[in-house]
Amino acid sequence: MSYKGHFRVWRGDSEGGSLEDFEVEVYEGEVVLDIIHRLQATQTPDLAVRWNCKAGKCGSCSAEVNGQPRLLCMTRMSLFSEDEVVTVTPMRAFSVIKDLVPDVEYNYQKAREITAFTPPADLAPGEYRMQQADVERSQEFRKCIECFLCQDTCHVIRDHEENKAAFAGPRFLMRAAELEMHPLDAGDRTDAVQDEHGLGMCNITKCCTDVCPENIKITDNALIPMKERVAGRRYDPIVWLGNKLFKRDR
Repeated sequence: MSYKGHFRVWRGDSEGGSLEDFEVEVYEGEVVLDIIHRLQATQTPDLAVRWNCKAGKCGSCSAEVNGQPRLLCMTRMSLFSEDEVVTVTPMRAFSVIKDLVPDVEYNYQKAREITAFTPPADLAPGEYRMQQADVERSQEFRKCIECFLCQDTCHVIRDHEENKAAFAGPRFLMRAAELEMHPLDAGDRTDAVQDEHGLGMCNITKCCTDVCPENIKITDNALIPMKERVAGRRYDPIVWLGNKLFKRDR
């Protein structure tokens, strides 16, 4: 079974572009990435798209389908009616290199700014021991495939280019939370996530959680606990008194 599908695909580069209309054959069981590949093979050989595994595990084919941040390889054509126009555009939060390929360098820069795992000084490699419950707590965040859909849908980044310098975004605030919850990590990122990575800009709308293809509860399990840690350190009167009495910096 097949039908003629109607697609509107963004073509252009950093200098500008526009949506172009195409009519292409759609077969049963296909995903949007299949259609993009068929367009490349039959009508637009110079159409640029980033992809790798086609299995929802590499995070490369992130784009927006009818305005919704999605993985092209995991968006089934059966979601759309046969007479529906399917619009495919690059992630809006980032500048475009060409067509459906965004420039995601911002995300790699933010990744470098997060303090790496800091092992305890009194333990050598091979001596680390953790309770399974502690493993599972941070393991959820390790499922992240860095598709950056959470970054794309976060309105702090998406609608305010000026915020990017001071805001790491949900993916990397989650990375900081993962390390903070790691029982063998000796680092302290609680102040940094607030002062350097912009945790206070997050207003926990859960839009990042809604688009996560790995179903990570970014807001509930990472961002809110980090906000609680910051509040506990800075605004809990008992903690404040203890810091004053013992002359701690935090």
